[in-house]
Amino acid sequence: MPDESLKDLADYIYEKLGSHIIKHEFIHNELVLHAKPDGILPVLQFLRDDRECEFTTLIDLLGVDYPERPERFEVVYTLLSMRQNNRARVKIAIEDEQIVPSATSLFSAALWFEREVWDMYGVLFSDNPDLRRILTDYGFEGHPQRKDFPLTGYVELRYDDEQKRVVYEPVKLTQDFRRFDFVSPWEGMTDMQLPGDEKGAIPPHGWKSTKDIPHLEEQTNDNEETEEEVEANASD
Repeated sequence: MPDESLKDLADYIYEKLGSHIIKHEFIHNELVLHAKPDGILPVLQFLRDDRECEFTTLIDLLGVDYPERPERFEVVYTLLSMRQNNRARVKIAIEDEQIVPSATSLFSAALWFEREVWDMYGVLFSDNPDLRRILTDYGFEGHPQRKDFPLTGYVELRYDDEQKRVVYEPVKLTQDFRRFDFVSPWEGMTDMQLPGDEKGAIPPHGWKSTKDIPHLEEQTNDNEETEEEVEANASD
């Protein structure tokens, strides 16, 4: 549960910004504010400048995709108050292709963060002075962290010796996706005693006889030498 000082801070913020705040909650003892998209800048400015808040550092700005929601995307701002030793997150929910006011006028760090959200999710930010791709190539198609983006992507690239440059081509899979089971079959046999297991501890459920498994019984019999064979080998 959050301490009383954090609850008092939440009540204070809601009292001052009630027209821009939809609701607030506490997650992992941190304050989370749900704001209206058109009120994000007044909220961020208040949290930065007010003496009771002083959230002067923008730690992160990220996007989340919920395709099943009418307001598909969430933009999340993570703020830090070093003086108050508090963290707060501000969330806004937006529709696809809805434009979000840029926070670059309040936090210079928002420039690259907004570029990343645009690159990965396609969320547009108005008044961002340099809104272009930052993680993918400039000719990249789509936004790879959207839930409807194919795992294989749309194109693949390779270096062409004839053209002496990197070229893009449609994705061609040489084989279908397969599921691999990396568990050893011996590790899965926990209810029977195999050769060498007598050196270990007996499990609570006990052992099954290898005679219940025909191929193991044959293998065991093949590995057993008769007394005559042992004496013959020793004499050699």
